[in-house]
Amino acid sequence: MPTKDPRVDAYIARARPFAKPILTRIRKAVHAGCPGVVETIKWSVPAFDYKGPLCGMAAFKAHCLWGFWKAALMTTVPADTAVKAMGGFGRFESGEQLPPERAMIRMVKEAAALNDAGVKVPKVVKSRPALKAPPDMVTAIGKNRTARQTYDAFSPSAKREYIEWITGAKSPGTRARRLEAAVQWMAEGKVRNWKYVPAAKARRPAARA
Repeated sequence: MPTKDPRVDAYIARARPFAKPILTRIRKAVHAGCPGVVETIKWSVPAFDYKGPLCGMAAFKAHCLWGFWKAALMTTVPADTAVKAMGGFGRFESGEQLPPERAMIRMVKEAAALNDAGVKVPKVVKSRPALKAPPDMVTAIGKNRTARQTYDAFSPSAKREYIEWITGAKSPGTRARRLEAAVQWMAEGKVRNWKYVPAAKARRPAARA
């Protein structure tokens, strides 16, 4: 027996007249393509789970959305209907814009097969460009050989933490104090957030931050 949620019934009932047949057809196709699907409400809109998130739908003032969580990995999702919202599938203003029922069911089956196989959507890691140390920072570090060696050995992210901290000072006085502290900490081999490193907590410098 299909696992349906009365909250989804209520959602469809509250939808605008144009949206009701669209949501009903999507719901029917989801259950036909994945009999084991479980309905729920997430972020105030209907969602369908099957061994994890499968797809979701939503109704707005003039259109409906239907999105698959793993749309980027699917071959049955038409590329020309892709949208960024809800996993990237379709925006529909009328039932005529929906794909044929067979096509809808094929999409659901493919999405369910991905979940069966435990396929994960690759995480996109956005790399930030390296920051260049300002001249006054370069000059201050250059006056202390140990600090310079420490800074040169830092990873790009460790360098960025110091650069952002120093350039984020609101006044010349604060910037000068931060530069002084940074040189002292680097001379001691410390990263910017050394206070949160257990092994370094016992070595708290006297310079003000």
